[in-house]
Amino acid sequence: MEREPLEGIGAADAHLGRAVPLPAAPLPLARWVEVVTAGPDAVQVEWNLDTSRAGAPGRLTLYAGRVAPAERGLPAPTAAGRYAYRHAPLDEAEPELRPVQELAWEHDGLHLRLTGQGPWQRDALVGIAESVA
Repeated sequence: MEREPLEGIGAADAHLGRAVPLPAAPLPLARWVEVVTAGPDAVQVEWNLDTSRAGAPGRLTLYAGRVAPAERGLPAPTAAGRYAYRHAPLDEAEPELRPVQELAWEHDGLHLRLTGQGPWQRDALVGIAESVA
């Protein structure tokens, strides 16, 4: 998958051909945000979070696409309500980006995947996913 940077969420809307659904829930403080293509019919918004406080999560990524996102070699999903939930220690990542957790679901004709890296609580990720509209 070739990632190309986009000039903000408006460009992501144009690439996807519709408005990119975004979380309405408050997010931790971001140091920077990247908006990129994730294929011809998909985009990702990547919040790189402030990890200067102990125990702060490191990253949050939202994939939105007309096709399901590529598998990343994580363990088989389990159910977490309406979401497919995956969790892995991600030993190869920097400490503030471990572990990785993801929630995947479909909504309004899109495949969505919310990935949290670092010490996220699963309920916090579910709350953010519930607010995506």
